[in-house]
Amino acid sequence: MSDWDSDKPAAWDDEPAARPNKPQGEASRPPGTGREWKLIEKLVMSLQAEQRRSRRWGIFFKVLTFGYLFALLFLIRTPLETGLEQASAGPHTAVIDVNGPIAADELASADNLIDSLRKAFDDEQARGVILRINSPGGSPVQAGYVYDEIRRLRALHPDKKVYAVISDIGASGAYYIASAADQIYANRASLVGSIGVIASGFGFTGLMDKLGVDRRLYTAGENKAFLDAFSPEKPEEVQFWQSVLKNTHKQFIDAVKAGRGDRLADDPKLFSGLVWSGDQAQTLGLIDGLGSASSVARDVIGAKELVDYSHRKSALEGWIDRLGVSFGEGFAGHLLESRLSLQ
Repeated sequence: MSDWDSDKPAAWDDEPAARPNKPQGEASRPPGTGREWKLIEKLVMSLQAEQRRSRRWGIFFKVLTFGYLFALLFLIRTPLETGLEQASAGPHTAVIDVNGPIAADELASADNLIDSLRKAFDDEQARGVILRINSPGGSPVQAGYVYDEIRRLRALHPDKKVYAVISDIGASGAYYIASAADQIYANRASLVGSIGVIASGFGFTGLMDKLGVDRRLYTAGENKAFLDAFSPEKPEEVQFWQSVLKNTHKQFIDAVKAGRGDRLADDPKLFSGLVWSGDQAQTLGLIDGLGSASSVARDVIGAKELVDYSHRKSALEGWIDRLGVSFGEGFAGHLLESRLSLQ
């Protein structure tokens, strides 16, 4: 009986019975361990392969992390782009974009627009300035700052004219700014006007009653909780707030009349907050003609080359906007704040 058939366990120093065609490499391998040995070899090889894969992925993620950090550092260190193109040696028309809401924390803020206006007026090669407007309006304070600065610069530089060119919309605070220009142009389908003031908010008293919520408000000063959204509306507060809106509206009307003069039609609806198409606006005297920035530069100013003096967002700000952060901030601000606006 061979060792394979014996009941006696095989020992490491036992010599197995002779087998035909025994491979030479198995001379030192214990009997009965062939499959186990192969399993061990497979396990060791798989562990080595897994280690190699882990090292490769580790290197990859380290490189990716360092690349991300370097890119972020570059974006942070990138200075705010002004958008000022390299002006040619010859005459040109300066263009300043008024895009989006007019507010202190927006691209179309008074600080940004005024800085661009001053650079355009100081450039001797700029034969004229175009405000390229596409805005629904915004803060009356910011619009008033820009309006006053345009009129100041026009007085300092009487030979350099300012033209407002409205594309899709130039309404409310945007028209406030446009009325300071020497002339206003728009497309026949542009939306122009909306000379009015609006302030909005919410009232939650009915909902609070249904939910059984009590409003507990403590103030020092009888009007400190003025127009509180969680308290019942008071007629005297509404009347006072309406007087504030009317006063701001009058300032708006006076500015438009000072800018447009006798070009305005005698129409009672002109300052009612309505908005008109470009064709209608021309009939009412709100604009001087139909045209685009290119046509005004070419046919009115006589310098067809456009040089952009507008402020632009930095690379980091643009990257954050693409991630949707600005949308979330704007949406939350719209829900939580009630701001006076020219709309």
